[in-house]
Amino acid sequence: MIEELLPESVVAVEAYGDEGAQDTPLYPEEQQIVARAVDKRRREFTSVRVCARRAMEKLGVPPQPVLTGERGAPVWPEGLAGSMTHCDGYRAAALVRDTDLASLGIDAEPHGPVPEGVFEAISLPAEQDRHRELCAARPAVHWDRLLFSAKESVYKAWFPLTRAWLDFAEADIELLTAPGRDTRGRFHARLLVPGPLVGGTRLSGFEGRWLAEDGLVLTAVTVPHH
Repeated sequence: MIEELLPESVVAVEAYGDEGAQDTPLYPEEQQIVARAVDKRRREFTSVRVCARRAMEKLGVPPQPVLTGERGAPVWPEGLAGSMTHCDGYRAAALVRDTDLASLGIDAEPHGPVPEGVFEAISLPAEQDRHRELCAARPAVHWDRLLFSAKESVYKAWFPLTRAWLDFAEADIELLTAPGRDTRGRFHARLLVPGPLVGGTRLSGFEGRWLAEDGLVLTAVTVPHH
């Protein structure tokens, strides 16, 4: 499903559960990262990297380890930009040649309400106002979870360009539905702090797409070259 949110230049591979994880061993460098992790964490770590390796193959790049860098961000092979995500029952990786996009971010979440107190912690007053309107107009979508996912995708696209933290309160996200479609649409993230420089242009925001179907909320942000 994640492919529907991404341009043709991006290769995406998704899996349901731990598909392929038992048949594909980790590289030694990857094994070191999760050597002391609990079983659930190891399975998530492995299965999402299986997706990443398959995406590399589809791009014509030899499969390589995907290590963990600063703030837990994945370290991609030279010449690639990418993003990974996992939640209960779903994993996905998206890769693109860095000549085609400056950055991208994807996120997957279960399509249900966020835990009590989370929405208030992640949202701005303007987002809360829009949230009330969306809930009244289209109650089939858990807009609180969708906002959380969109902020995660924004951060994943932001970090490779800045190597800096972006707080939930530093991006104002407007969620928009597609004409005639209640379960998919796009979103605009207005940055409330100075944006990254891309090709000499300072960005003021990011554009993204979303869908909420089959028990999942998926979001994706792509950052073109300027």
